[in-house]
Amino acid sequence: MASAGVALGSVTSWGRSFEEKRLTILHTNDTHSRLDPFPSGNDLAGKGGILARQALIESVRKEPQDVLLLDSGDIFQGTPYFNFFKGEPELIAMTKLGYQAATIGNHDFDGGSENLLTQWQKHASFPLLNANYDFGKNPLANIVQPYTVLKTSRSRLKIGIFGVGIELNGLVPDPLWAGITYRDPVAIANNISRKLLQEERCDFVICLSHLGYKYDSGKICDTKLAEQTSGIDLILGGHTHTFMKAPDKIKNKSGHYTLVNQAGWGGLAIGRLDFSFLPFQEVSLRNGETLDIKS
Repeated sequence: MASAGVALGSVTSWGRSFEEKRLTILHTNDTHSRLDPFPSGNDLAGKGGILARQALIESVRKEPQDVLLLDSGDIFQGTPYFNFFKGEPELIAMTKLGYQAATIGNHDFDGGSENLLTQWQKHASFPLLNANYDFGKNPLANIVQPYTVLKTSRSRLKIGIFGVGIELNGLVPDPLWAGITYRDPVAIANNISRKLLQEERCDFVICLSHLGYKYDSGKICDTKLAEQTSGIDLILGGHTHTFMKAPDKIKNKSGHYTLVNQAGWGGLAIGRLDFSFLPFQEVSLRNGETLDIKS
């Protein structure tokens, strides 16, 4: 559990209400087509599974605060569900669970761009976000959005959410992502954050990232993205399958903190972050933890 009172950016608008507003963010990453609990024969036996994830999510939604449910990519690939059905059951399940946004992981291209387009159009009811891929004439240009703005149902907070993805060259076979150009996620993130805060007047900005948590090399990652940008309150990461007990608190370019979190892989856990919003005060993290998913 994270200590309370981690100061983030200030709320930009409040309306006529001056009461505290609370928001819980639940997030997953790198679930890799794991719809069933892990089978017997190893130390993961019985853990994970979409039904146990659903039960946990529904229990949190019974609490009085607003709840958002987000994913940071690599939804596909890892079990026969993907080999046979190419992403259909994964997206049907996520739609039924009420996911509100996701970004693209490199393995989401494993069936090719056309497959990702087809599966998303047929089976997903939530936006697919990426701001640093230029899709050109790639078919995914028809569905991928750089960002979305959600307004919470109870407290009417405006939450800006955008996505960034890893360099695909050398990671994904060229024919599967033909026509996509990778762009610098730092420059893009700064521009999108500014737009979400100044033009969209968002109260909170989230980046769904599939860059990876941290690298020893100069390769861009979530921690470097946090340090080199302004205006992002929270980075929810993927790709490196990192289990974090609590989010990192990283000072960004504007002197505020950006939180960075990731919730492992395989649907074994879900991240939970609880925030408090008060008028004329900085947003604070009340609680941050990773919840195990058990059948």
